[in-house]
Amino acid sequence: MTDDYLARIGSLIRDARKHRSLTQAQLAEALGTSQSAVNRIERGNQNISLEMIARIGEALDSEIVSLGYAGPMHLRVVGGRTLSGSIDVKTSKNACVALLCASLLNAGRTVLRRVARIEEVYRILEVLASIGVRARWINDGNDLEIVPPQRLDLGAMDTEAARRTRSVIMFLGPLMHLEDRFRIPYAGGCDLGTRTVQPHMNALRHFGLDLTATAGTYHAVVDRTASPTRPIVLTERGDTVTENALMAAARHEGTTVIRNASSNYMVQDLCFFLERLGVRIDGIGTTTLTVHGVGRIERDVDYAPSEDPVEAMSLLAAAVVTGSELTIRRVPVEFLEIELAVLEEMGLDHDRGQEYPADNGRTRLVDLTVRPSKLTSPIDKIHPMPFPGLNIDNVPFFAAIAATAQGSTLIHDWVYDNRAIYLTELTRLGASVQLLDPHRVLVDGPTRWRASEMMCPPALRPAVVVLLAMMAAEGTSVLRNVYVINRGYEDLAERLNSVGARIETFRDI
Repeated sequence: MTDDYLARIGSLIRDARKHRSLTQAQLAEALGTSQSAVNRIERGNQNISLEMIARIGEALDSEIVSLGYAGPMHLRVVGGRTLSGSIDVKTSKNACVALLCASLLNAGRTVLRRVARIEEVYRILEVLASIGVRARWINDGNDLEIVPPQRLDLGAMDTEAARRTRSVIMFLGPLMHLEDRFRIPYAGGCDLGTRTVQPHMNALRHFGLDLTATAGTYHAVVDRTASPTRPIVLTERGDTVTENALMAAARHEGTTVIRNASSNYMVQDLCFFLERLGVRIDGIGTTTLTVHGVGRIERDVDYAPSEDPVEAMSLLAAAVVTGSELTIRRVPVEFLEIELAVLEEMGLDHDRGQEYPADNGRTRLVDLTVRPSKLTSPIDKIHPMPFPGLNIDNVPFFAAIAATAQGSTLIHDWVYDNRAIYLTELTRLGASVQLLDPHRVLVDGPTRWRASEMMCPPALRPAVVVLLAMMAAEGTSVLRNVYVINRGYEDLAERLNSVGARIETFRDI
């Protein structure tokens, strides 16, 4: 029993050291001990005190063990199992966080239906609570009620929670209506390389927002006399940039035209929500939005965000890589049509049911049944484009799918600085993934997946791709520190288990 405990501790330390790209000698130097002692610890042949474990954890910037509930969460995956039955798609992560930010525009009571209970939402709720917004789960925890205070206490903002989510950048649009001066921390979230906020600054400057960045904080000053004198042309057709411009325009009296706007799913959900608040928006679903703003909003509003097309793609990929027949219900098909067209070209066998409306009354849903298919690589490269192109967040799933297909697939993830690099983690599970440059990988298939134990990539979608590959691999795999998955998916392991997967959640000793 003791030997097993020491071996597990040693394995954790070895993985954390390798994740930090340190040699045993370098770790030994940091600890003031010998390389041979580190070697014995990692092989489980050395008694080790809690004090030494803590010192090692500090040296590796990793919580090696947890003596309470709050430690890092891991997944143990028994792979090689086929899935069956049906599974529902949850509401959109990206829509939910945008709507939480947009609730600041409303002086009345906002109720959001079936909000995704994920870490990204929890971080935004922590920020909202810290500045005085009352948010509580109602209706058996399914829905969220948001009531703002008379005046926000921005000086009390929970900066630690704010730094853990990139979505905090979307506070700029609402807060500029409420305060003449304010500060928010730099946005965090996934480790996807540098993302400039310049497009946000360019868009919001038309409404009088001047933004400077110093010492990890954005300092905002608002000129109330400013007003757009011509259409705003976004320099990037980004989702959050468009959402910020929409929220700035929503309470700017008069008409604002936004060009080169994203028409992606979360932007459309935000538009539908703003319409419930009394803001008229022309051109929803196109790249030109005309917003008829109102000076004050005080309404009791009830809104249901639509389902998440990226989660739908995740579940579809799970069926493909495990060679399963699976029905995925409530798929927002209009935001998955390009992906399905590419997969049809690759040989995917699937059926689509009749379309029906989402709870927002606007988004088109279908039930999709995927069957085991003999796939071949696509003729053209896989690359994302702004909607209605292939979704940027769906690109990583094609790495796992391509690994099951016959032939070579070129994947060009041009949007993010280093996300493609994380896809090479699939090689540890038996895939052939060659990194051509920071944005392109070449995937050769088919793959004989093999089990492995590894750290979770620090980016949401590549992390889920690794999990799906583990589900396909015969044997038992371990994926460590899956906080990033919990940022974007609600109860993913339990839900996959409900259709035949075998995934166990555990924490360290």
